[in-house]
Amino acid sequence: MAHSPEEIEELVASADAVVVNIGTLDSNSTYSMVKAVTIARELGKPVVLDPVGAGATKLRTRVALLLLSLGGISVVKGNFGEISALAGEFGKTRGVEAIACDNGRAREVAVEVARRFGTVVAVTGKVDYISNGREVYTVEPKSSVADEVIRRVTGLGCIVSALIGAYLAVEEPLKAAVAGIATFKAVAEKAAEESTYPGSFNVKLCDWLHRLDGDTLIKHAKVVYYEAE
Repeated sequence: MAHSPEEIEELVASADAVVVNIGTLDSNSTYSMVKAVTIARELGKPVVLDPVGAGATKLRTRVALLLLSLGGISVVKGNFGEISALAGEFGKTRGVEAIACDNGRAREVAVEVARRFGTVVAVTGKVDYISNGREVYTVEPKSSVADEVIRRVTGLGCIVSALIGAYLAVEEPLKAAVAGIATFKAVAEKAAEESTYPGSFNVKLCDWLHRLDGDTLIKHAKVVYYEAE
């Protein structure tokens, strides 16, 4: 939650992993994000980049690409429109939302962007695609119970990035990305079973993040492995 450049060095140094989210973007926060990524790279700290709204404006796309160009980004997580913009394909993002998602192309763009920038890429949607350029994992829920309520709640992508960051503190990037996304899929399904309204869904989501165990994760999130073509 840091924006002030004066505290970035101390916070990055004390962190086990860093999540850079470009959601609230201005010149001051851009400077702080560049500084955070640079220091994290120098200290060998893993970094998650969430390129919120890339493709919606030239500024957001430019800042996301700038941060990637610095090196040291362990995982990039975004929706189909955002990751497509990093591959040079535009017109698929409106605000922070992907206009549509082509599952076949989502898998391709995950591999393409991973290879281009030497990082792990996660393309989120009803089915999520995660790749390091050599391997591809898909993650999907075991049911569609959460689909409707998820469309009515904002900020869920930020939660996914934070979960990936938590796993990244103790695991290598590909596994961390898969684990973070699978965790969200499972807790969202459990939360939606107990509440179909946006406000109470948020509360239930936090409750299930606290309650989640391995058996629940396996029961409610389906993970499949492929080799990249």
